Amino acid sequence: MSTPAEGVLVVTIDRPQARNAVTAAVAQGIAEAMDRLDADDGLRVGVLTGAGGTFCAGMDLKAFVRGERPTVEGRGFAGFVEHPPAKPLIAAVEGYALAGGFEIVLACDLVVAAEGAVFGIPEVKRGLVAAGGGLLRLPTRIPYHQAMELALLGNHVPAARARELGLVNRLVPDGTALAAALALAAEVSANGPLAVAASKRIVATAGSWSDDEAWERQAAIAAPVAASKDAIEGATAFAEKRPPVWTSR
Repeated sequence: MSTPAEGVLVVTIDRPQARNAVTAAVAQGIAEAMDRLDADDGLRVGVLTGAGGTFCAGMDLKAFVRGERPTVEGRGFAGFVEHPPAKPLIAAVEGYALAGGFEIVLACDLVVAAEGAVFGIPEVKRGLVAAGGGLLRLPTRIPYHQAMELALLGNHVPAARARELGLVNRLVPDGTALAAALALAAEVSANGPLAVAASKRIVATAGSWSDDEAWERQAAIAAPVAASKDAIEGATAFAEKRPPVWTSR
């Protein structure tokens, strides 16, 4: 883990010799990083990437055969796919993001991908089910039949096609995904942290709200932000034509 820019936590899966396949140790490390991201008021955005030109090839199958399960209690596969952080998380993808690696990407809020990146959930080719969130999240992100094609065929999807489907926010030259993700993170980090966290929560959960409850539930999240010191600071800074100084209060 590192913090190369103010308010941004970079988390790197560092097993390049195994294409950054997820083990129990990797899952625990990611879980601890997500805890740190949410607990530290000085951190506003996380960037998740992989070492050695590959994002993540999914679960370590050799460890799986030995009986190891790369999950964390309460957080699921990779230490966060069932319980992502409250703060925004950006995936910086180079190379392969397959199986569990793609499911990690789907659990992030923004995706920056290199032009040579490759996505997919090939679990069915190995007699497995993409149970790390891929089958749950894909139908909410892309059309039904496209989600079914990815799930049932298990084929690889080039980054350009993933961008066409709406799964990628920024498509950048190979070798620049992390730099582009950090630039995107800096833009997010410049905004009011309370407002950013509340906005993420609303967007991420509103799909499960009924029409009758949507406005009330949104108000419960947004009202405390409107009453915060940061809201006053934002308005004051705008009037004074200066950058705001956020305090997360």
